[in-house]
Amino acid sequence: MIDQGLKQFATTGRQAEIIDAISQHGSYRKAATALNCSKGSIQKSVELVKRKAAKQGYSPEHGMVHSVPEPFIVKGHSTLYDKDGNTKLQWVKTTVEDTKLQQMMLEAIEALKEDIPRVKPIAAPKYGNQNLLNCYVITDYHLGMLAWSEETKGGDWDIDIAQDLIIKWFEQAIEQSPSADTAIFAQLSDFLHFDGMDAVTPASKHLLDVDTRFAKLVRSAIRVLRTVIDMLLAKHQKVHVIMADANHDPVSQIWLREWFSGLYENEPRITVDKSPNPYNAFEFGKTALFFHHGHKRKVTNVSEVFAGQFREMFGRTKYAYAHTGHLHSIDVKENNLMIVEQHRTLAPADAYSARGGWLSGRDAKVITYHINFGEVSRLTINSDMLK
Repeated sequence: MIDQGLKQFATTGRQAEIIDAISQHGSYRKAATALNCSKGSIQKSVELVKRKAAKQGYSPEHGMVHSVPEPFIVKGHSTLYDKDGNTKLQWVKTTVEDTKLQQMMLEAIEALKEDIPRVKPIAAPKYGNQNLLNCYVITDYHLGMLAWSEETKGGDWDIDIAQDLIIKWFEQAIEQSPSADTAIFAQLSDFLHFDGMDAVTPASKHLLDVDTRFAKLVRSAIRVLRTVIDMLLAKHQKVHVIMADANHDPVSQIWLREWFSGLYENEPRITVDKSPNPYNAFEFGKTALFFHHGHKRKVTNVSEVFAGQFREMFGRTKYAYAHTGHLHSIDVKENNLMIVEQHRTLAPADAYSARGGWLSGRDAKVITYHINFGEVSRLTINSDMLK
């Protein structure tokens, strides 16, 4: 027989039907016959429901009978038994399931976007070379990180220093780069050093050195990114914004994409790539540009993913370039498909990186592409030039 209490955790009508059939007919085999399906499919469906029920605290055969509502899941479960084995007390610890939390945030953003004040269109520059595209690559900026130069030997870093440096970098980059009609702001993520109320990396829970509260970090990120985009609009006819998926701030990149797409909804010269896919692309004439943070695929093996995922674009174009970050150092590989470049960061190393010996220079680049000839020039501005 099956516990009818599992039915409340069924996510599809078919799963509920299977639970009813087992209860009615008394066995998995008879239920499969009644529903004209295999016994294996019955067992698989029940296991899926049991797994979900256990995550939410319901598994009577293990003494768990106190379920929690979505999006919570059970983090810990402790039971005090008396001498006869009867339950006297039970403690259930909960947390919020990451995927459910992200979905809730997306739904909240969609609702709030109706109330976001839209930016009014501003006058476009009078001239821009329609054959050129300037790609501004910023990766691993780690806004909100704390670094002490005496400890890291790489420079001080806090939220005020970071805000000041990136604006200075874009002032110089915009002034010195060619007068191109199109710009890509390739924000390859890890822009925020941490991604929630706890200052830890989302996956490994590695403790991070931070100098601010998350609410202040959110305000700073929005203010800085909006300033940068407005600066780019003043120089270029069209600006395409990419905010890639990454490992330090994956949830924040979701709300940043959605928020900025709503903010600039009435500005036809701005496009924001809202794709949650960790691989992004942009087609510019005969030139294909690809972007990935670098946490899933490396310089040596990311090109085949780009060529496969964006097969039609790759086939239409003659030149192909991919840009990644993540490791904070320069690495360039050319293969039969494209040139893949791993970029440095403008941020200094934190204590963890310095102690591990992971050191690199600090710079960022503007790479200019021609609509027919691929890369034609590049500009590198390092952190020392901005002091």
